Order: sequence, then structure tokens, then C-alpha cells
Amino acid sequence: MKQDNCSPYDDIIHLPHPVSTKHPQMSVTDRAAQFSPFAALTGYDAAIKETARLTEERVELDEEAKSRLDDKLRMVQEMLIEQPELLVTYFQADNRKSGGCYITVRGSVKKIDVYEQVLILTEGLQIPIKDIYELEGDI
Repeated sequence: MKQDNCSPYDDIIHLPHPVSTKHPQMSVTDRAAQFSPFAALTGYDAAIKETARLTEERVELDEEAKSRLDDKLRMVQEMLIEQPELLVTYFQADNRKSGGCYITVRGSVKKIDVYEQVLILTEGLQIPIKDIYELEGDI
């Protein structure tokens, strides 16, 4: 006699799950990896992040600000024996896209190389004079 609530799988539904004796069981992580999407466009995410990264535009100093900066550099040149400590804000251009960022460093001035047009700090950092935005310190 056939029952109405029978399914075609009633004969196998309660059988034990087969386990292979030849192959080890796959880990849950490896099994999930089979169903994860692959990156069809390799590097696309990095390109999007690079495009979204913000940079600042270089601020052009007016003639008055350039004159004040020149005066400060002249004073620093006269005080080089004392190796004055300064707070230097300068523009660093971005290597990958237009613009860059303003960086502020504190350090003692070792030398002003007039020929190369760089300010050299005792730590070895060389800052192009044309990129200096502001000098602060006991000058």
C-alpha cells in the first residue's frame, strides 16, 4: 500500500554519508573557496583606490611671502654655526599623479646648499628651497 506523503528519496534518505578512504576530507575554507568569485580584472581595485586617493595642489607664494621666506633663509644662513632648530613646511610632489602633499618636519639645519638649492637638515633630509612653504623657529 502506497502512502501519499512518500518522496522518491525515502529509500536513501536515512543511509549513512559516504566517506572516502582514499581522499582526505576538504577543509571548510577550501570548500568555500570553490564558490568565491575570482578577480577577473587583476589590479582594478588598486587602480580605483589610487584614483580615489586625494592630493593637494601646490600653493604659489605671493611676492611678499617669498620675500619673508628669503629673509628667514638668510637669517638661517647666518646662524648655521648654531645649527638652529626649525619647523619646515614644504610641498612634496606625488610620484603617481598631479599634486602632492604638504609635510612639516622639525630638525636642525646643517647646511644651505646654494648651488643645489637645498636645505639640508642634520638628519640628512634634503628639502628643495623652491618647495619650502614656511619656516618657523628661533630665527
